[in-house]
This record gives sequence, C-alpha cells and structure tokens, in this order.
Amino acid sequence: MAKNEVEEVTRRAIENGGVLAKMYFDMQSEKKEDLQPLMTDLISNRLLKTPGVLYCMGEINEPIQIENAYSTSATVTILLKDLGALINVAFNYVPAGVEILKPEKEVSIKTSELQSMLVDISNIAMQYSQFILQRVLSKEDFEKVQAEMRNRERVGKSLIDKKDGE
Repeated sequence: MAKNEVEEVTRRAIENGGVLAKMYFDMQSEKKEDLQPLMTDLISNRLLKTPGVLYCMGEINEPIQIENAYSTSATVTILLKDLGALINVAFNYVPAGVEILKPEKEVSIKTSELQSMLVDISNIAMQYSQFILQRVLSKEDFEKVQAEMRNRERVGKSLIDKKDGE
C-alpha cells in the first residue's frame, strides 16, 4: 500500500471505532538464527491474520547476546478494527508494551461491544486456566474442574436467557 492509501485506510478505520497502536514484542532463543524468522512469522503470519487486524507493519531489531541466549525485539504498528480486537491481540500475543496512537483523546464504546469484549476475555482466561490445570491436576481432579466449568456455563446462559426474557 502506498503511504496515502495507508493513511486513508487508517483514517476511515479510526472514524469507525478502530485503534492504531504500536506494540513492542521481544523473544529469546539459544540460537541467534532462529529469532528473525520467528519474529517475522509473528508479524506476517500470526498478527496480520488475526481477526480484527486491518494491517500491521513491523521493524525487527538485530538479535543481541545476553548471557547464554540471544534476544531480539520488534516494534509493530498495527491497525485494528476496534478495541475488542486490540484486547484480543494483547491477550493472545502478550506484547511487552502497547502505545495507543489513535484515537488520540478518547475511545467511546457501546455497552453491547463492552459486553462482547468481556465475554471474549472471560473465554480466553478460561482457556488458559484449562490449559494450565490440565497439566497440573490429576485426571480425576481435572474432570471435576471441567464439570464445574460446564455447570458455570449453564448457569451463566440461564441468567442471560432470564435477563433477555424480562
């Protein structure tokens, strides 16, 4: 995309609730030659293909040696369709830092969008919890936790259905 095209896409996205941010990522490896391809994959294949990402461009720093490992970092400028997409990217890719470039003053959000984001955050947290618990608990204890989570899901659904029926 030419610079003026990028600016126009960015302007339209921001007008429609989009967010332009800079994200800072870092990686470590014992092998220096692994870092550039891994960081390129993160930017070009993972971030760029994440739902809600409109575009991203990154600058990868040359790896440096720190004790017995190598480290690199990248600064990625990323345009997202909305705040929910930004939260999703931050939660799933764990940047070392995030700087909101636009909008510059405030972000407005509809209640329905906020509710949707909170449900997404809750689901991501539950997936991480399950991942960790599956590796820590015995099979029997993990099955108990899963049954409790299914019950929690049913209760939550019934509360939402009840509220919608009012």
